[in-house]
Amino acid sequence: MINYTEITIVFILLSVLLSLSSSRLMTLVKLMALQGGAVSLVPLLLEGTQHLPMGELLFFQVMILIKCIIIPGLLVLAVKRVRIKREIEPFIGYHASIVAGLVILLVSVFVTGYLKLSLPEGHNFVLVSAITTMAAGFFLMMARRKAITQVIGYLMLENGIYLIGTALTNPSHTLYVVEFGVLLDLLVGVMIMGIILHNINSAFDDADTTLLGRLKD
Repeated sequence: MINYTEITIVFILLSVLLSLSSSRLMTLVKLMALQGGAVSLVPLLLEGTQHLPMGELLFFQVMILIKCIIIPGLLVLAVKRVRIKREIEPFIGYHASIVAGLVILLVSVFVTGYLKLSLPEGHNFVLVSAITTMAAGFFLMMARRKAITQVIGYLMLENGIYLIGTALTNPSHTLYVVEFGVLLDLLVGVMIMGIILHNINSAFDDADTTLLGRLKD
């Protein structure tokens, strides 16, 4: 029997590793859109859609819409506005980033096994992917120079936090209400970040955040 939860988790982990190895900003945005959709589907696959009321299914559809279309669409507009296609000189190279991603994955497996949590079936695998995604998001924020890539790292971090909530708690509508509120805050944050990116690019002809060190009182 095909385990769709495990297939989705493997896809999320692959998207994390591909994000760490990619220099093209549009590719990163597309990966975040696909990852956001996969992350949003995990609770549905764990619970089983046949037992969910129509209102709750609509709730998840709105979350998928925000994660897969609205936020990535805003990022696409930001990338086109600042006219940057690649991350040229990251703080940490792409080959080293892939190695770091694999190390993060192994550490996540170790931490999950060390905690010895009595989680429902399938939730341990979700927790491994959650820790990996969250840590990789932190890494991406620190290892890249471009502000847009750091925003993508922040989105990955948020996906990891959402997966941790899914893995460590029993299915609860309240959990997803909290996540929906965080998601709306994130949406507003991405809109504001797009404006900031445009202003940085206008001032410095680049969106490299290290250039902000030139600012003086």
